Amino acid sequence: MKQLYLVIFFMVCSFGFSQNQAKGDIDGFKLYPNPVTNGKIFISTSQNAPKKILVFDVLGTKVLETTILGKELNLSNLDKGVYILRVMEKDKMATRKLVIK
Repeated sequence: MKQLYLVIFFMVCSFGFSQNQAKGDIDGFKLYPNPVTNGKIFISTSQNAPKKILVFDVLGTKVLETTILGKELNLSNLDKGVYILRVMEKDKMATRKLVIK
């Protein structure tokens, strides 16, 4: 039971800190294809600025951290499953569910 409370505490803390870092959703954010079948996704935004990418598994463990300059992100080294994708561009952030088949 203590472990459950600890997990909930960390989730609330991380959610609170992440809200302070970003001022809103990224304008023109598009993520395709989702679900991923060929190991690559494309992320486009209105500004097309460099993007910091974080990928978490369903337990909240960070499995990938990278920065992309274009639109293409290679995910072929990740196992099939459900992930959380967090994209940060300048002072804005978008979080989406990502499915890899």
